[in-house]
Amino acid sequence: MDPTMVRYTALALVFVISSAPTAPAQETGPIGIAITEAPEMGGGVCFADNMDKAFACAREQCASEAGAEADCYRVRWCYPAGWSADLFVQNQDGFHSHDYLCGWTDRESLEAAIALKCDRERYPYLMECMAVRMWDNDGNAVELE
Repeated sequence: MDPTMVRYTALALVFVISSAPTAPAQETGPIGIAITEAPEMGGGVCFADNMDKAFACAREQCASEAGAEADCYRVRWCYPAGWSADLFVQNQDGFHSHDYLCGWTDRESLEAAIALKCDRERYPYLMECMAVRMWDNDGNAVELE
């Protein structure tokens, strides 16, 4: 094959490849969940595609309940958020807190994790343990059953 012909063929091939339609970019990627708490005063939960945005939102929510952003601590970041839940947990001495489960692939898996976390045979010191809020993998609140 003539070298000039090879060059023209190569240029034509480059043009064809560069002109080919590409797959559309994914409009939205996974989201993460950021959780903040001001002990005994309030908290915030927000979903976003990056940690800084999510924590800024969660801290703002927390401050609206607690009164000051300085009182709101970063508690958890999960990326991707997956199915997530807020658990209220109290021991027999009355100490209570919230625990968060996140990153689960579906509701059934999350509910199994909640059941394990709240198993009173496994954790006999628990007086109370229950999911108080739950979100799907898109960050939408879902009804508790």
